[in-house]
Amino acid sequence: MKCSSRYERQAQQAGHRLVAGVDEAGRGALFGPVVAAAVILNPQRPIRGLNDSKQLDPETRQRLAVRIRERALGWTVAAVDAARIDQWNIYQASRQAMRRAVLALRPAPDFLLVDALRLDVECPQRPLIHGDALSFSIAAASILAKVERDAMMAEWDHVFPEYRLAGNKGYFTPEHREGLERFGACPLHRLTYAPVAAVSRFPVPTGPMEKGETDQLHFLWEDPVPAG
Repeated sequence: MKCSSRYERQAQQAGHRLVAGVDEAGRGALFGPVVAAAVILNPQRPIRGLNDSKQLDPETRQRLAVRIRERALGWTVAAVDAARIDQWNIYQASRQAMRRAVLALRPAPDFLLVDALRLDVECPQRPLIHGDALSFSIAAASILAKVERDAMMAEWDHVFPEYRLAGNKGYFTPEHREGLERFGACPLHRLTYAPVAAVSRFPVPTGPMEKGETDQLHFLWEDPVPAG
């Protein structure tokens, strides 16, 4: 697989002008929110080195995140917290975080390239399996989502140093497992995930998504950047 602007060009040839890539970070973590981003790249201001965020080292991700924010026509980041993940399941929480990011984009996109999922929005879209490794726009979204979530984990590490979140980013590592076994789970852990449920003393919030709840998700920010 090679990351390129192929899918963006196909959408533009079909008449779309504002093509947004959408992706998330943190689906497999035990701690904290799932974070999504949406990015409309500026074809006149290309960014070299875009790729799946998982294939990039932290320094490269940080550098590219700065360039994406500076050069993109628009970008947004949104999140759904651990309690909602437990209530809805990670699949639905990821979709809702991505939906929120898309709806906040300014200018509004007229076509979406989404990593693997189809979103409940009134906008033409194309789900792409392994989209973050194939599409520059999705790769850019994956980078912003990953960088933002990693920064959140570094902040929470000061509050919960026993889990070593700055290093493991909330994922299941030997150090994180040791923290869970010694100290149990905290309220920001995903209580429905098996390694957490095994040691948690907290009740698990469950229940179907209710009408209107999609408008109550935790939104982080939007920062559209004008062309030029």
